[in-house]
Amino acid sequence: MNSYRIIPCLDVDKGKVVKGRKFKDVQEVAEPLTLAKKYVQDGADELVFYDITASSEKRAVFIELIAQLAKEIPIPFTVGGGIRSLDDIQSVIDVGADKVSLNSVVLANPSFIAEAANRFGSEKIVFSMDVKEVAPSTWHVFARGGQKDTGLDAIKWALQGEANGAGEIVLNSIDGDGEKDGYSLELTKKIAEAVSIPVVASGGAGKMEDFKTVLTEGKADAALAASVFHYEEITIQDLKAYLKEQGLN
Repeated sequence: MNSYRIIPCLDVDKGKVVKGRKFKDVQEVAEPLTLAKKYVQDGADELVFYDITASSEKRAVFIELIAQLAKEIPIPFTVGGGIRSLDDIQSVIDVGADKVSLNSVVLANPSFIAEAANRFGSEKIVFSMDVKEVAPSTWHVFARGGQKDTGLDAIKWALQGEANGAGEIVLNSIDGDGEKDGYSLELTKKIAEAVSIPVVASGGAGKMEDFKTVLTEGKADAALAASVFHYEEITIQDLKAYLKEQGLN
C-alpha cells in the first residue's frame, strides 16, 4: 500500500511567510517559526521552506532563519531559493536542512543536478519545476518566478532532472497556484507516469477532495499546499483523518 505525504509550504520573503495567486499579489501571512511549529504539532509529514525572492534578488538564502527553523523542526525539512553553488547546498545542510530544492540554478546549468547528487546523494536533491499550460495538454517550464517561458517541455525536463540524479520532483502548477480550484491533474499524472522518482504535487489545493484526487488520479506521491493550511481552511489533522477514511495511508 502506498504511503502518501502531506507537506505544508512556507514561502518566505523578507523573513515573513507570504502567499499570492499565480505568483502575484503576494500578501504577508505570519512568522515562519510560529507556522512551522504549528504544522509539526498538526502532523505534517515534511515541511518546505522557499525563500521566494533570493534568486531574483541574487542574494543568498537566509541561513540564520533556516538554522532557527531546523532546530525546532523534527520532521524532514526542505530549503529552496537562492542556491547557486555546491557550497550553498553545504551551508543549508550544515545548519540542519534535510533536502535542498533546486530550480533557477538548474535552468542556467542543467548539469548542476548531477554535480549536487554526486556530492550529497540523490535523496537530498529535490528538482523543482514551475510549470504552465501554454496550449491544450502542452506544458512549459517557466523561470523568474513564473514570468519567463523557457520553451522547455515540462515532461522532458522532468525526465532530464531524474536522469541527472534528482531524488524527487516538486511540480508547481502556476495555473493552479493560490486559485484553490484543484491540482493540475493531467499534468501531474503525465509526469508521475513518466518518471520513477517521487512527484510532489503543488498549486491548487482548495478542499480535502483535491488532495485525495491528486494522490489517486494524479498519481502523486505527496501533496504540497500553503494557503489552505495558513488560513486554517483545512487542518492537517482533519485532512489526514479524511484521507484515512478514503483508504489512503
